[in-house]
Amino acid sequence: MKNTGPIASPRKSRLQKRLLRHHLPLFLLSCASASALYFTRPYPDVLTRLSFSTAYPAMALLAITLLTGPWNILRRRTNPVSSDLRRDIGIWAGILGVIHTAVGQCVHLRGKPWLYYVYGPQEHHHGLRHDVFGFSNYAGALSVLLLAALLAMSNDWSLRRLGTRQWKSLQRWNYAVFALAAAHAIGYLVIEQQKLPFDTVIAICIAITLVMQALGFSKRFASKRAVSGPLMDGALRQPRP
Repeated sequence: MKNTGPIASPRKSRLQKRLLRHHLPLFLLSCASASALYFTRPYPDVLTRLSFSTAYPAMALLAITLLTGPWNILRRRTNPVSSDLRRDIGIWAGILGVIHTAVGQCVHLRGKPWLYYVYGPQEHHHGLRHDVFGFSNYAGALSVLLLAALLAMSNDWSLRRLGTRQWKSLQRWNYAVFALAAAHAIGYLVIEQQKLPFDTVIAICIAITLVMQALGFSKRFASKRAVSGPLMDGALRQPRP
């Protein structure tokens, strides 16, 4: 029988550190924020409260996953292919997002979740919904499907199986997840006419993410030009044979 102790021990130690340093604080933070929203909202039933209370923490965590990369670039730190912290934040964003979507299918049209996506027989239109309600629901559904797929790949086995380049390429779908989630959130802010504080939370999440991504891209582009510039000058100055 092979002795896997020396190999398994570092993995076990790393997992324990992630559980204590990342997952436990993220679990407590998610529970605290969701509970605060759940018990302070005036909604009459459990489903509406639960759907609302998981939406905003999920959006905030999803935004944070897109801030870690630009933050490292702006601080001139190495941006790893896979960061345990970013991955674990994404896991909790995925958990809350899936819960929000599953519960949300039962909030507005109790017992008829398909009417979130198609018009009912007694409505003026037929077929797929093309109003703000339908647009928001389609955006949310696509977002959570992509998020669930990324959640399933957020592990070392998938990274080794797919390889660094392909895994990283697939993880970039997180940008689409955020864009669709933002569209979903804006749509429901319009539909439900939420109060200003909740509009502000969504606006801040979107604005900070866009600004940080733009700054990170600008910094990365400037760094590439700084490296390639001297190389191009050297090539041009070489004497011709």
